[in-house]
Amino acid sequence: MGINWSEGSGKLSAGGKELEWACFGTQSPDLPVVVMLHEGLGCLALWRDFPQSVAESTGLPVFVYSRAGHGRSEAGELPRPLDYMTREAVDVLPDVLDAIGSQSYILLGHSDGATIAAEYAGRIEDFRIRGLILMAPHFFTEPMGLAEIADSKTTFENSDLRDRMAKYHLDAGATFHGWNDAWLDPGFVEWNVGEVIDYWRIPCLVIQGNQDQYGTKAQVTEVETRSYAPVEVAMIDDCRHSPHLDQPGITLAVIHDFTARLVRIEAEIVEVA
Repeated sequence: MGINWSEGSGKLSAGGKELEWACFGTQSPDLPVVVMLHEGLGCLALWRDFPQSVAESTGLPVFVYSRAGHGRSEAGELPRPLDYMTREAVDVLPDVLDAIGSQSYILLGHSDGATIAAEYAGRIEDFRIRGLILMAPHFFTEPMGLAEIADSKTTFENSDLRDRMAKYHLDAGATFHGWNDAWLDPGFVEWNVGEVIDYWRIPCLVIQGNQDQYGTKAQVTEVETRSYAPVEVAMIDDCRHSPHLDQPGITLAVIHDFTARLVRIEAEIVEVA
């Protein structure tokens, strides 16, 4: 069943789970919907005011949802398989996009969400996808990133992180371990999905902080060297793993410019046709 945009928020069924969602701005058949995919420990609420800011800055409708096991969505299955991001891309995201019911989309993902968006574009032939915005994506593991994830496990066990997460997630322990246990599994060291980039045929904007603690510029270089489609890169100073939190002004500006060009190109194509 499709969502009712005018309701502003609700639950939808995707991948066999009930997922919470919210929308911002006004949906229009002439405009692509920006679909936002959160990070590994994120959810709808943890985007804070960024979805509204994206809608206001770009003039585009914005749709946000929490994956299973996050926020107020239905619990996910544990332990997560090591290819959980691929499964989210091919088994869940198609249902989400169908429920929204738009004719065109721009996928905007952060961290795990960026990887899921990238995998969808590379694994699913969907002509509704007009562009990708990837904030701090990862396509393969790096020692410094895995070390940071190992440190986060120590923090979760010895600080108030569980209590802070419990404000946003129905089961903070399950949310944390679903992500952390997969990444720290010995089998995950060899994880690499860089091949999906080879199949993109849409423009991509990559945004990454120069001080990202989870990934180096090698992740960005992977996109630049493998994509046959146009790639724009914004490397941001004084910015760690969350550009939309560390440097919201710069992040919004580059997203605005990228989406404005996409919408203009789409309009020109329609005019020519």
